[in-house]
Amino acid sequence: MFGLGWAEILVAAVVGLIVIGPKELPGVFRKIGQFVGKAKAMARDFSRAMNDAADDAGVKDAMDSVNSLKDGVRSVSDPTTKWKDFVPGSEIGKLSEERAEKAKKMHDAMAERAQQRLDAEKVTKAVASKETQKPAAAKKPAPAKKLAAAKKPAAAKKPAAAKKSATPKKSAAKKAAPKPGKDT
Repeated sequence: MFGLGWAEILVAAVVGLIVIGPKELPGVFRKIGQFVGKAKAMARDFSRAMNDAADDAGVKDAMDSVNSLKDGVRSVSDPTTKWKDFVPGSEIGKLSEERAEKAKKMHDAMAERAQQRLDAEKVTKAVASKETQKPAAAKKPAPAKKLAAAKKPAAAKKPAAAKKSATPKKSAAKKAAPKPGKDT
């Protein structure tokens, strides 16, 4: 405050208590508080009056323009201090490294997509070739059954004829279901 530490303030308070006395001490503190309050109010009024006078005279506008000039000078001087640490080519090197890294990522992503497309094509070709092999395999066992039935003696054909009545129902069910890969 006035260059006094806590120790000096404590000593002054003890001396004041002894000199003034405990009865009159609250009144003295009240008077000191009122004096400090009046001094602060007077300082506020003086400061407000000076600011109003400066506003009326246009000093505030002049100060604003001077401050803006100071800011302009600072903005010019600040970049010059930033250039002290500048290393030529460092920014270009960083940009070229970033571009190379991005190009590598794009190349890897395109290669991966192309490989996935090729794998998918191989799978579809394999599925299509299996489908074309399945109908041929289904046709071969059917004639083999007919040939086996033809080689059996006539007595064996009668029970087979009874079985044949059930067989056409199954074949009709098989014919109703469309085969994958063929257009009906």
